[in-house]
Amino acid sequence: MTDTAARTAHVYDLASDGYDHPALSFWERFGARTVERAAPRAGARLLDACCGTGASALPAAARVGPDGSVLGIDLSDRMLDLARAKARARGLGNVTFRRGDILSAGLPEKSFDAVICVFGVFFIEDMAAAVRALHRLVAPGGTLSLTSWGSGAFEPVDSLFWEAVRPERPELCHAFAPWERLGNDPAMRRLMADAGLPGARVEMERAEHPLREPEDGWRIVMGTGYRGTVDQLEGPARARVRETLLRGLRDLGAASIRVDVVYAQARADAA
Repeated sequence: MTDTAARTAHVYDLASDGYDHPALSFWERFGARTVERAAPRAGARLLDACCGTGASALPAAARVGPDGSVLGIDLSDRMLDLARAKARARGLGNVTFRRGDILSAGLPEKSFDAVICVFGVFFIEDMAAAVRALHRLVAPGGTLSLTSWGSGAFEPVDSLFWEAVRPERPELCHAFAPWERLGNDPAMRRLMADAGLPGARVEMERAEHPLREPEDGWRIVMGTGYRGTVDQLEGPARARVRETLLRGLRDLGAASIRVDVVYAQARADAA
């Protein structure tokens, strides 16, 4: 496992304790939306790379039905444990979860009718290599679907958080924010072209997510990749960052955050 992969696994092991809080229901929202756009048929074989706690794998399993199958892979053992528990609770026997890395998953080529990766490809240093690796797993006529955050995602929480971190630990400001690498249509189109998929369909979706109260902003920080930064702050500094963020949200009267996303879809050549 690379250093980047190990760090990502550690961050999301930490974030797992808040990942499924109702304040973070955008995971389910866009997981289900990605599955809807991929439109796997009943009986299809689907791979969900970077599956987290099952926000896209579980609706995919419901969609492909008992004659289909879903495999979810992720680097975070704690996320996978949560995904398995949710699958059992929902009676979904056609979905399995295992620890795996996009670049070394050890899966047969052309073995899935659909491959999806929701909010995950930007964690791989060589994103084009990751897209190529995923596309190789798609059977002829199948589809690869990617979803990434758009530029400005989580605003105003994003700006307020980094502004609060800067005076405490300036070297940590934006030091772990890989989702910033892939935030608009042109960036996604370049990635797909670099991966050898210049004809991929790319679309931006503008969206907002409600904040019921300022505390939801901190819950989002603690249940997402920002947790990796928070974990490096000492207790008093962490408390100050939290209070600065909450005060900023109260002052703005923030009732929502931006959750723009970028979708890409590429079809494998039919045999």
